[in-house]
Formats: sequence, C-alpha cells, structure tokens
Amino acid sequence: MTIDWASFTPWSAAIGGVLIGIAAAWFALLNGRVAGISGIVGGMLKPSLPDLAWRAAFVIGLVAAPAAYAQFAALPGVTIDAGYPLLVVAGLAVGVGTRYGAGCTSGHGVCGMSRLSPRSVVATVAFMAAGFATVFVVRHVGGHL
Repeated sequence: MTIDWASFTPWSAAIGGVLIGIAAAWFALLNGRVAGISGIVGGMLKPSLPDLAWRAAFVIGLVAAPAAYAQFAALPGVTIDAGYPLLVVAGLAVGVGTRYGAGCTSGHGVCGMSRLSPRSVVATVAFMAAGFATVFVVRHVGGHL
C-alpha cells in the first residue's frame, strides 16, 4: 500500500470532522433528533407535513453545501471505476443494509458512537468490517469487478 502524500490532508479532514460533530450535536440539541441521512431521507418517502419541511431543508443543505463551496474553491475530481449495473447493485445493497442495520454511517457512526450506543458500536464495526472485506476482495481476490 502506498499513500499519495500530495493528496493527504489531515488538517482539512480533522476540521471537517469537527464541523460534522458540531453540526450533529446542534441538530440533536435543537431538534432532539439524530442526524442520520437514511432516516431523514426515508422519512421523506412517507411524508408527514410537520416533518417534511425540516427534512427537505436538511437534504437541500446537503446538496447546496458543495455548490456553495465550489464558488470559492475547486471541488476534488471524482473517478468512478465501475459500470452502472455494479453501481445499481451497490446502491441497493447499501439501502438494504441501512434498513437491516436501522441506520447508516452518519446515524450510527457519528451520532450513535458519540452517545456510546452499544447498538451503534456494533453497527459501525459491522460497516467497517464489510468495507475492509470488500476492498480486500476487490483488490486482492477478484480483481476490479
């Protein structure tokens, strides 16, 4: 394994992590809810009028933030080495996993871990193990699928 030191940005990553933590804490303190993206978006699929406005504002903010950032700095390049069929299967697998796991990495990994939730610790360990296994299989066993 090699590290691309030119792209290694620990300070901006740490600052981003702190900002995510602060935003999740504010969201929980002000709204009494966990900032889990799958739960927020899932709640929009079965809308209830009082909840729809804040859910829509949250999702719009997720889309608007990179657009606003792009006004001041270049966005990093994105390279996807997979075809559409694999992306569809991966997206469905993530969706099924978030339903079975009762949340996603933002809900469990950021909000649940910070509350020391045992369920979130188990879920986050499972997410990470699945990610490690997937990278190992794709890179060392099965080649690039």
